[in-house]
Amino acid sequence: MDRTAAPGQSHTTPSTALAYLNPRYWDERFSEEEQYEWFKDYSHFRHLIHSHLTPNCSVLELGCGNSQMCEELHKDGATDLTCIDLSHVAVDNMQRRLLSRGLKDIKVLQADMLELPFGDECFDLVIEKGTMDVLFVDSGDPWNPKPETISKVMATLKGVHRVLKANGIFISITFGQPHFRRPIFNAPDFSWSVEWTTFGETFHYFVYVLKKGQRSSYEDIPVKRFEVPHVNLLHEELESEDFAFLINVDELNC
Repeated sequence: MDRTAAPGQSHTTPSTALAYLNPRYWDERFSEEEQYEWFKDYSHFRHLIHSHLTPNCSVLELGCGNSQMCEELHKDGATDLTCIDLSHVAVDNMQRRLLSRGLKDIKVLQADMLELPFGDECFDLVIEKGTMDVLFVDSGDPWNPKPETISKVMATLKGVHRVLKANGIFISITFGQPHFRRPIFNAPDFSWSVEWTTFGETFHYFVYVLKKGQRSSYEDIPVKRFEVPHVNLLHEELESEDFAFLINVDELNC
């Protein structure tokens, strides 16, 4: 992950991972930090995204923060682009930054991904990078997440599914491994197919491509559980990847 903030900037390090669930943390962080990329910058996964940016497609980015991904998507042809973030500080800063760069056609709105304020079937592509991972910070057992975690995740996914056009695509860039994410993505509420691939070197990041209306019958088969090593990283290791790691972590060893 590119942890380098803009020159003269540094991000606020939380005292506990649960701070990522507090909106005040993000407001404070975005007040101090000019730009930061979760899960590496766009150049590392562009080859996995570019083919889905069809001419004149409408794109929604969930949790834009202070990332430059929206600008890179715009360069790649996403001219009808809407970004949302829960933090009003992030939204205000992003609006100013885009205007200063002459990108007046990128819309930036304050909104909650759990309650998307858009009509049905209005986007060709919805994309998120590390945003949904925040919902898993306090999920408990990764094989059996807390009901409140599942409720929030499902609210987000149902909203995404609703705003996607027929044959629209949802791209989720995450640290969440397939044996944890596929059972959620394959819930009977959704008609999308689920494909995934990875990128990264030291850490592997997962890119899920969910195509609405293209679900195959075999995807209704429950995913077989298999064992993976329990992840329990030291705090400094976690900070090298920020909150991404927390999908499998119940408690930090500080």
